[in-house]
Amino acid sequence: MNNKSLVHFLQVLSLVLFFVVGTQDSVEGRLISTISKKPHPNDAAAYARWLVSQNYWGVLNTISSDLGGAPFGNVVSFSDGLPNEGSGVPYFYLTTLDPTARNALRDKRSSLAISEYPLGTCGERDPENPACAKITLTGKLVLVDVSTKEGEFAEHALFTKHPEMMDWPEDHNFQIFKLEIEDIFLINWFGGRKPLTVDQYLHTKMNEFAFILSKFI
Repeated sequence: MNNKSLVHFLQVLSLVLFFVVGTQDSVEGRLISTISKKPHPNDAAAYARWLVSQNYWGVLNTISSDLGGAPFGNVVSFSDGLPNEGSGVPYFYLTTLDPTARNALRDKRSSLAISEYPLGTCGERDPENPACAKITLTGKLVLVDVSTKEGEFAEHALFTKHPEMMDWPEDHNFQIFKLEIEDIFLINWFGGRKPLTVDQYLHTKMNEFAFILSKFI
């Protein structure tokens, strides 16, 4: 192999390794974001927004009347917009054939729990390790009027991040919900809960930290 061929081979190999290593955590239909940088743990607002923006799913908890008022947790997809362009408000595409939507229409009290672990940025840490961040957004799960500008934004946010949703059965009567956030519980390092108000969370500047945007296949 001459020097020119060797250089070409190494270039190709480096690209292959980049895509293999950078996108090794995947789920069917899309690749997990390759994170170039996450906010410093001391910047609670930016870290919380990063955590919500980068994730695709979480555990949505509602009050179940069928279970006598017991909490009911359900794995659901959500979106607050494209990574690095989100609003911070999680939107959901739910059907009343599922208990979560039915519960919310009776009792709006809800919470959404999200972990950093699925992003692949926790290394070998256990998901319960404080250095592997987690956030719980608590508030009210309410319907979104799709005829409004917010409704248009929510639909675009959901269908862009979860394109499969566009083909879900019409007769299932899927509707867009959002979580009106009232409290934020964030742990992203040792030392307990990080102080963070809803106002601080919603108004932090997302462009102060960088991502490589998620890619779809």
